[in-house]
Amino acid sequence: MATESGRLLVCNCNQTMPLESVARAVMQGDAAPFIHSALCRSQLGNFRDAAAAGTPLTVCCTQEAPLFSEIGQESGLDESALSFVNIRERAGWSDEAKDAGPKIAALIAEASVAGTPTTQVSLSSDGICLVYGKDQSALDAARQLSERLDVTLLLKESDGIVPPSVMDVPVFHGRIIRTAGHLGAFEIGVDDYAPANPASRDAFSFERPQNGAVSKCDLILDLTGETPLFTGHDKRDGYFRPDPGDPVAVQKALFELSDMVGEFAKPRYVDFKADLCAHSRSRKTGCSRCIDVCPAGAISSDGDVVAFDAHICGGCGACNSVCPTGAAHYAFPPTTTLVERLSLLMQAYADAGGRDAALFVHDATDGAPIIDMSARFGRGLPAHVIPFAVTQVTQIGLDFLAAAFAFGVGRVVLHAHPRKQEEIGGLAGQIGLAETVLTGLGFESGRVELLVEANPDVVEARLWSMERSKGVAPRFFLPLGGKREIMDTALAQLRLAAPTPVDTIALPPGAPYGRVNVDVEACTLCLACVSACPASALLDNPEAPQLSFVESSCVQCGLCRNTCPESAITLEPQINFLTSAKSPVVMKEEEPFHCVRCDKPFAAKSTIDRIVKTLAEKHSMFATPEAARRLQMCEDCRVVDQFEEGNPMAGGARPMVRTTEDYQAGNVPDEDDSIH
Repeated sequence: MATESGRLLVCNCNQTMPLESVARAVMQGDAAPFIHSALCRSQLGNFRDAAAAGTPLTVCCTQEAPLFSEIGQESGLDESALSFVNIRERAGWSDEAKDAGPKIAALIAEASVAGTPTTQVSLSSDGICLVYGKDQSALDAARQLSERLDVTLLLKESDGIVPPSVMDVPVFHGRIIRTAGHLGAFEIGVDDYAPANPASRDAFSFERPQNGAVSKCDLILDLTGETPLFTGHDKRDGYFRPDPGDPVAVQKALFELSDMVGEFAKPRYVDFKADLCAHSRSRKTGCSRCIDVCPAGAISSDGDVVAFDAHICGGCGACNSVCPTGAAHYAFPPTTTLVERLSLLMQAYADAGGRDAALFVHDATDGAPIIDMSARFGRGLPAHVIPFAVTQVTQIGLDFLAAAFAFGVGRVVLHAHPRKQEEIGGLAGQIGLAETVLTGLGFESGRVELLVEANPDVVEARLWSMERSKGVAPRFFLPLGGKREIMDTALAQLRLAAPTPVDTIALPPGAPYGRVNVDVEACTLCLACVSACPASALLDNPEAPQLSFVESSCVQCGLCRNTCPESAITLEPQINFLTSAKSPVVMKEEEPFHCVRCDKPFAAKSTIDRIVKTLAEKHSMFATPEAARRLQMCEDCRVVDQFEEGNPMAGGARPMVRTTEDYQAGNVPDEDDSIH
């Protein structure tokens, strides 16, 4: 079967999937497209012939992907020309498989989007491992690891542990009070630190303890079963914390640890653009959303911007979800790739006659196994529920959600595992924003749902029981620009198809979109807010005392409000759909004051009048009428006028130099007699 992206091979997996509707949905010119039933076995020759042709090839099977990849390589097919798509667990094995043609067509279309490459972060480990525990299992684990790694055992408690007859692992007592670092570069602080007494007989005894000890290591195995040493510990590469009461989990950790020597690489999940960051200006804090939601502690304040530690970042994507400017840009993959996939998916679904699409957004680690279990032991996914895999569900933001509904999705279900409970705060906030926007545009509430569940039966029951929602007539667009531009475009398209296309929608406090209000009576046009604004939403006019505002650029960071010396600025979170939001609007302007010497405009008239009233003939520097008049001059004329009156740098007569000879000759004035 031929498609726009090359040759497509479809198999009904030994007739376990009714794919007649699929053929009609995805064919493009083939009157009677061929459906295989044993492509990976008796019909493998068909794949070999297709691979030998050298054209791009998509196989609708992922279970036998290793086999097809091997045959494709033998047939000379370039690795990049072979792709796979799972239509079996995600659509064909379902109680509604006969109606899943549009969904399968959508899944095939989505698979044509190539992944975006990302840069790598290098990590290095020499195998120096710290085992931290408090019972016999810690000693046993340390001795087992010592055959492969350079191991040190740190015991928080030692009661009931029998010293080994051969001390093949260094043993110390201590309590970890501080930790930092990552795989290959951990640093710990230890109190009550003491080496084991070699004369320990039936129980460990230790030398005199000391506090404040510091140690470095490449790997940490934490068998205390207590509070993790790191926030977001499951994302901290090189830190293992199995349940000490679960022997299988402990052995799995030991197995992984034993191979962690050498050079390693992981994706650089986030590309940070410092010029877009709205964190701080002039020691005034503005936006700290990414710092607040990062579960791994990989983001910290670094002056006017934030610092990302790519070695610590676990790739949850929460920073991407909440960043209003796109400074924290998720790159694994970027939002543009997600929106492109979604656009092709929904176009194919609509073209094949699909209706009431519900998007099931999940990650491959936790969501895919749930889909697999439902397909094998349950009812599978409903025909209108389309699975959409992402790296981390917490990377989803308002930009993606707005695009989904603009493309015709009727409902979005975001799935997260319960162990990610601490990571979903930012995602929940984005869902709240999406619900506010949708209801403001006239859609019924509840179109976006966060499903935090690990039980496949519960997930399946929810997907089959939820109400079907009709989407809008799709309005597709190209995902061009950064996060802000994609969101603006998606919201504009969604508004055009909405039941009630209002001009503005009020948002809750803390939302990253809105306007600023200026108290014109209090504002002195000092323009401190202009220099503080990181998004160029506040503008001045070089030709006149004027303050303007561009609402579409504002990220509600609050730096202008925090900087204003007159407390004249307040924030008003909202979304403004009008085109006027993209143009500068004058917030305050005044008549300029003209220099009394050269007539050049140089400040607001009210400001100069207030300064003259406050300082003229009242301050020592402006006590005379001539000095007070300088307050009404521009910066150039003020200097000239000062020098015309006399050299302002001149002092009194230079004192005469006195020498030893002067004193000896008596040539010293009488007033200096006291020196003799």
